[in-house]
Amino acid sequence: MAKTNTPATQNFVSVSDIRGNVVLLKDGQMCMVLLASSINFALKSTDEQQAVLQQFQAMLNTLDFSIQIYVQSRKLNIVPYLTLLTGLEKVQDNDLMRIQLREYIEFIRSFTDEVNVMSKNFFIIIPYTPAKINIQGGIEKILAGSNAKKTQNVTKNMTEEEFNEHRHQLEQRVAIVEQGLNRVGVRTIPLQKDELVEFYYHIFNPNDITGSAPTSSATNEPQPN
Repeated sequence: MAKTNTPATQNFVSVSDIRGNVVLLKDGQMCMVLLASSINFALKSTDEQQAVLQQFQAMLNTLDFSIQIYVQSRKLNIVPYLTLLTGLEKVQDNDLMRIQLREYIEFIRSFTDEVNVMSKNFFIIIPYTPAKINIQGGIEKILAGSNAKKTQNVTKNMTEEEFNEHRHQLEQRVAIVEQGLNRVGVRTIPLQKDELVEFYYHIFNPNDITGSAPTSSATNEPQPN
């Protein structure tokens, strides 16, 4: 049987590497991901809603770079919660409480079997495209998608000093976004390496509801073609 040259799965993944809380993409970009809280917009008065919209518009108008807002909806994995309740039932001394716990566990199990209970998270992706110095001493900005091999080398061959310098520029952008969202009432926190691995894992594996993802060390292991 002839062997077909099937492209490796990782060839379709846009992530090149994750260093600390910074994601390096294959197109040469660097980015950081913020987990954002939500606000009860519908419960606010008309004036409060208008104020939130104006603050958010003002924040967007101050940005001289693009951002991406990503909403991730996943089916809630209820198994860990049921396992916790089962453990509490076993150590319960009161017979009445044990019966009520058992009935509650069965109610939760039957309810989640009939209804898809979803969890929703909000993320802000902030990109930064490193610039490199050409031979003439000018600044040549690498645009995403202009030359795949060329842009990959920008981040792949980046020294630690260059990386820290570019990360500082990226962190300045992150600070601007965080301050703007804080005025709206949205709290944010940057995702760290393991959280970023899980974040991107679920993007490419949307049907996995376990909440788990391969460890960061496992992602560096070679995968078969």
